[in-house]
Amino acid sequence: MAYLFDTDAISELLRKKPSPAYVLWLGGVAREDQFTSAVTVGELFRGAFRSADRDRHLKNIEERVLTAVTVLPYDTGVARVYGSLCAELESKGRPLADADLQIASTALHHDLTLMTGNLRHFRRVPGLSIETVLADGRVSG
Repeated sequence: MAYLFDTDAISELLRKKPSPAYVLWLGGVAREDQFTSAVTVGELFRGAFRSADRDRHLKNIEERVLTAVTVLPYDTGVARVYGSLCAELESKGRPLADADLQIASTALHHDLTLMTGNLRHFRRVPGLSIETVLADGRVSG
């Protein structure tokens, strides 16, 4: 199974003490099955540039994130899924933040399971497969 790691999932790995259950789970996922989206990378860079410790955060992104996962672009195929989902969720009165919906659209377009700890938002997305090990660890830990 292949996974798309959202901003929450990658940020967890950059913490001083990431979730032990999550780290253990990740050890069983082959490198070629680990992806993130350009939208997630943009969110990570935004956080780094807003940080008082900018250089350390930028170095972490460049040396620990970009070398560890394949970054998928936000292209027209993903944009089409995004447009469809956005219209559907808005018509139901359940809109989702653009970045979250773009990340979910990337996972759906590439048939990937989303790794996130943010179940509250992503469970609204129809057809999205979500790995919950990170969220489960937060509930029990």
